[in-house]
Amino acid sequence: MKQDKLLWIIALTLFTTTAWAYGGGSSSSKSCDKAKFSNYVPAENSDIAPGSGFSFIASKNTLPTTIKVTVKGQPATINVEKKNNDTFEVTGKLPASIKGTFARIAIDADAQNNCNGGAGGWLVKVGE
Repeated sequence: MKQDKLLWIIALTLFTTTAWAYGGGSSSSKSCDKAKFSNYVPAENSDIAPGSGFSFIASKNTLPTTIKVTVKGQPATINVEKKNNDTFEVTGKLPASIKGTFARIAIDADAQNNCNGGAGGWLVKVGE
């Protein structure tokens, strides 16, 4: 009798291990390729004058019409230009009212594959 129980335990263990190894829990949804940002100018933690210009590169999968930049919560006026390698160069100026403080240049944009939530940015020190 003990031998029969042992055989059943081994058989069930092999069956469940094989079922788990098959991986029945995956979903069929595509991964989200979010917009990415690089080449921040001026550099992170730089000392800059009020109203200074800034620029960065947005990845080629970025929807250019969705790019929004805020500086210390205030919207910044930007210009978006498509480059030869299909990336986007974004330029703008800090709002003149931001002086004598650290300010985060915050970026938000969507990607072309309807992927929301591409975010980035960097910190600068704005002089008086």
